[in-house]
Amino acid sequence: MTLDDLKVFVMVCEARNLSAVAREMNCTQSAVSQHVRRLEKEIGLPLMERQPRGVVPTPAGRILQRAAADSLTALAEGMRLLEELRTGHGGGVVIATGATTIRNFLGPAIKDFNGAFPDVGLEFHTERSSGRCLDVLRAGSVDLAWVTIAPDGDVQGVELRPVVSLEWVLAVRPDDPLARETALCAEDLARTRLIRPPAGTSSGRQVEHYLGAHGLPPRATTTRATDWDTALLLAELGLGHALIPAVPGLRDQSRDGVRLIPVTGIPSLDVGWAARQWSALSPSAREFAATVARHVAGG
Repeated sequence: MTLDDLKVFVMVCEARNLSAVAREMNCTQSAVSQHVRRLEKEIGLPLMERQPRGVVPTPAGRILQRAAADSLTALAEGMRLLEELRTGHGGGVVIATGATTIRNFLGPAIKDFNGAFPDVGLEFHTERSSGRCLDVLRAGSVDLAWVTIAPDGDVQGVELRPVVSLEWVLAVRPDDPLARETALCAEDLARTRLIRPPAGTSSGRQVEHYLGAHGLPPRATTTRATDWDTALLLAELGLGHALIPAVPGLRDQSRDGVRLIPVTGIPSLDVGWAARQWSALSPSAREFAATVARHVAGG
């Protein structure tokens, strides 16, 4: 039994898919299976069972998953503390974020944190979605992940701490007839050319559910933007109306190219921190998370 065997086994338990883990590790599915088979041979019990849509841990597998995940988290924290002891420096914090997170959420907090803790390095891994941020967090590649939190999201293997709830707005050009409105509803969106979040994201699923509940199926003319800043730019160019959360960075910026009209009825979008285990975070990581929370929540 090796450390790599346990790491791969925990990844398989969380992903429930051998191919997904192989892609994450940039190896073959056979190589992933070998790690699991070595553990099964040594323990003498089956650890995974196949199902139509992937694999799941057996009762024995769940016992090993819990023990291995806790041990790997404790080991990572111990190695971090040893590195701080060896170098005499405050260590570093590694954060997974979305494409627009630093500009719209973290900027002022990063400046304050660097001023207060100049010896603590910050490293940011930009991912294409909150789901990917959670994947690299579960894999142990980062300390924290800043994510959108969907009520029905898969949060296995992480602990979540919501920080702020974002209302939705429609970004329109000042010369658009909708710019005169003070608020919009689902029926108003039916007569717009929407620019929407990608369907596979937390925010995209929330919009899909809202529109579907009001009998508004996706239009052929609907545009999807990979991130909120891109959606806003497309709206400024007159290519549609961007349905986006009212992120702090957006509210703080002076934008002459668009008007932001509140959209009623869409459940607010919760955004915040995720960690594998909050109690195992370094003091630097906890302080950075708290600094961001104070800024974003207006405290």
